[in-house]
Amino acid sequence: MPRFSVDHLDRAADPTRDFNRFANGGWIERHPVPADKSRWGGFGELLEMNLGTLHEILDEAGARARDRSSPVRRLVGAFYASAMDTKEIERRRFAPIREGLDAIRRIRTRADLVRVLAHLHDEGVGALFVATGNPDKKDSSVYALYLLQGGLALPDREYYLAPAFAPQRRAYRGHLVRMFRQLGRTPRAAERAAKTVLEFETSLAEASRSRTDLRDDYKNYNRVARSALDGQYPELGWARYLRARRVPAVDYAIVGQPEFLARVDELVAHRPLDEWKTYLTWQLLHAAAPFLHDAVEREDFAFFHRRLLGQQRPEPRWKRAARVIDAQVGEALGQLYVERCFPPEAKARMDRLVADLREVFRDRLQALDWMSAETRERAVAKFDRFTAKIGHPERFRDYSSVRVAPDDYAGNVQRAGRFEARRKVDRIGRPVDRTEWRMTPPTVNAYFDSSTNEIVFPAGILQPPFFDVTMDDAVNYGGIGVVIGHEITHGYDDRGRRYDADGNLKDWWTERDATEFTQRAERVVEEYNGFEPLPGVHVNGALTLGENIADFGGVSIAYEALQRRLAKDPAQRRPVDGFSPEQRFFLSYAQIWRETCREPELRRLLTVDSHSPGRYRAVGPLLNFPPFWEAFHVEKGAPMRRPDDRLVSIW
Repeated sequence: MPRFSVDHLDRAADPTRDFNRFANGGWIERHPVPADKSRWGGFGELLEMNLGTLHEILDEAGARARDRSSPVRRLVGAFYASAMDTKEIERRRFAPIREGLDAIRRIRTRADLVRVLAHLHDEGVGALFVATGNPDKKDSSVYALYLLQGGLALPDREYYLAPAFAPQRRAYRGHLVRMFRQLGRTPRAAERAAKTVLEFETSLAEASRSRTDLRDDYKNYNRVARSALDGQYPELGWARYLRARRVPAVDYAIVGQPEFLARVDELVAHRPLDEWKTYLTWQLLHAAAPFLHDAVEREDFAFFHRRLLGQQRPEPRWKRAARVIDAQVGEALGQLYVERCFPPEAKARMDRLVADLREVFRDRLQALDWMSAETRERAVAKFDRFTAKIGHPERFRDYSSVRVAPDDYAGNVQRAGRFEARRKVDRIGRPVDRTEWRMTPPTVNAYFDSSTNEIVFPAGILQPPFFDVTMDDAVNYGGIGVVIGHEITHGYDDRGRRYDADGNLKDWWTERDATEFTQRAERVVEEYNGFEPLPGVHVNGALTLGENIADFGGVSIAYEALQRRLAKDPAQRRPVDGFSPEQRFFLSYAQIWRETCREPELRRLLTVDSHSPGRYRAVGPLLNFPPFWEAFHVEKGAPMRRPDDRLVSIW
């Protein structure tokens, strides 16, 4: 059980110099990254425990894969049985994607190209761009048609463009050659195909916005009349594409990145159809590779996991199957998980914790000294509309229309992908379903949704080390309490603050208050830009700003909530394992971020992840937090205390 423990400490370390080492050094020494992982930590330990539970559920369901008396168990069991039937997967080889490959090969005109592209998108293949239905950021009551950049197989545009990733690009080209050889291309033809794909994707990468730029919701909201799409981007044939996707009749689309669609138009105009067929063939093969026969799956792992992430060997097949089933039909699997793993008393205690954190944050808003009364009134009005979802959806998704066969793994993935793509397209123009969850019940994570103004905590995270009914309040407030505070604060981070009480992207701040917030946020950017996880490679303070602000708020709010709880129950004001409640709070907080990580994976995360590495999440907020200094006697000038003129305080 991945619990909080003083055994994780390195007592030889000085907490005033490196608190992460003090709180987690013992654990780090005893926990190198497992061979089948690219990183390891508290999240990973809990996920492994959850996977063990899912394994039991899947084994039981798999034994009943043809039992029609329980539709949910039958669906999950058949999916699992298909994933574990390696003999059938080997026998079928490329058969699951043969129809798609043949359709691509038969492309003769641009109209054919659009029709096949639409079909791939209906299957969930992420070729070229994304067209889907999401809540309209400026009218959160309705789902809108979104057209967004996409089409890259490597993790980020930087992998195509930055000199630091040149070795990965060379390795990618070799991977492309080997994959096209698997399809039967001659060595020379495979080399040509690899060159074409890399040129295509590099061109898309050049027109793609950076992860930091994608965080600006105003710049990525560009409303275009549906009837004007063909006029603005005339080469692809948007009317034809939208008809082929059966997109409901709506008046407008939201184009996330106009310059990207302009590049798509340029490619359609100037690239021969044979090159398009090569690119689409790769996109289909890449999407299906993890679910095909052994030779293809091994090659896919060798590049995308061993080469890019540093993972030494694949996870056991049952674990990979559990992850896929959770991703494809997660609310069916989650329904079985909740029946076994989420007792009512867990929700009751979570409700109390959320109520405690809500009370503190609301009081903070009303007393904030740097915010004007006008903005504060709107901030409080927004918070009064805030809601929380705990554990699992009230109504689980109905997958009865998805055909799942116990002998067709890749086909099951395709049909589940088709179901999800269709579900999101069909909802365009309809009212937003505020009961929907964007994470499955077994997920070890949580999120804030700006459009619905809510925090969501799946059952999967409501376990140690985050939430432990056997532990004192100090440990739980330092764990799940901080996570609750973190998600609440997302409603008021640099992106969340731009959404009003109705969940609409709308400027409700006075100019003076917006300037004050921005200046304070810039100090957060400055602090995290200074962290250097690898020689010459720093944390991107702008990319990680929202998560860092949420960490600051989470620690501060949860700490005050603990103080209020201790005031109501003074008997808890006693040392445990030699540490005061305040010290245990900070130790618990740091321990949820314990982590070891392989260098290739760390480089990837520093490029694509909006979260800072665990070691900096463990200490970043504490450098600025006087109660931490008091708890561990951190004097001025110590490394774990920022100078007074550089302190960060927002919420």
